[in-house]
Amino acid sequence: MITPTTLSIVDEHPFAPYIRILGKGKLGSRSLSYDEAYNAFSMILRGEVLDIQIGAFLMLLRVKAESVDEMAGFVQACKDHLQLPPLSVHVDVDWSSYAGKRKHYPWFLLAALTLSQHGLNVVMHGAAGHTTHRLYTENALAMLNVPCCQHINEISAQLNSRHFAYIPLSVLLPRLSQMIDYRSMLGLRSPVHSLVRLLNPFDATSTLQAIFHPAYREIHQQSAFRLGYQNSAVIKGEGGEFERNPDAKTLICGIRNGTCYQLELPKLTEGRSDAETVFDPNLFKGVWEGSIEHAYGLEAIIETLTIVLMTLHQNTDHMAMRSLALHLWHTRFNNADQHPAITSD
Repeated sequence: MITPTTLSIVDEHPFAPYIRILGKGKLGSRSLSYDEAYNAFSMILRGEVLDIQIGAFLMLLRVKAESVDEMAGFVQACKDHLQLPPLSVHVDVDWSSYAGKRKHYPWFLLAALTLSQHGLNVVMHGAAGHTTHRLYTENALAMLNVPCCQHINEISAQLNSRHFAYIPLSVLLPRLSQMIDYRSMLGLRSPVHSLVRLLNPFDATSTLQAIFHPAYREIHQQSAFRLGYQNSAVIKGEGGEFERNPDAKTLICGIRNGTCYQLELPKLTEGRSDAETVFDPNLFKGVWEGSIEHAYGLEAIIETLTIVLMTLHQNTDHMAMRSLALHLWHTRFNNADQHPAITSD
């Protein structure tokens, strides 16, 4: 017979208190403080947490939605865990790309490459394949014959040769990549899908993040502010990527010289543009090379580029930055090493 004196006592796992904070019920649960979030995610990254605990932790966060302190704490833990080689150049733009495109081509990619053609150093990081029926940036880059970094040590070389480097999350921080893949088991996106957008691993001058749900705009803005980012833009991007949708109003939740601001840009089209039925590599490459015209694509490229320039220049004059964006697009193959009008401050 089992008695209280014969029962074995199992010590509580060190991570259990963080789950309990989130899951104690309507009256007993609360959000994590910044320090608690930092410590909890540091334990996850060090491999000190069981998979069952990670699943419970992520889904409890998903149900309540992450707070600014939680998001900032998670991101800072990731930044401190990164083991990155020093770069030989400064990064001007950190561009997160984690959603993939379903209805339209990834026109944002052509905006990013336009900047690199004019000498600005753009680092883009993302993950592919975690959601079905989407075209991810890695696949779109293959359409343009632009290589992805297969090793962390390739980043400097890519930036020096083409001013653009795309780094898969599996190369940048493999543990986060594994956690994104939990979606197929959990059936839901987790906070990892949000925090990776804020990584800014090389402390770029300007950071760009897109969100799916409007409620996350201010969370990302305030988290970027909490992390000390000086110039940042968050938008509800087309398909969840940092790409302006001309068919809708666009609210920018930004940071300019360390001060938060909001700016709404008006809808640019009367109706809703038709979605693509297939993604044709020749069409996408043809638009980039200038041999094919695509009205929706051009508007998406120019307007996306405009928002990036507004962020780089700390300038909210939309028409002035759009004029510059058009100029940069039309002169993208002039082979100038650096265009003085877009030199990052």
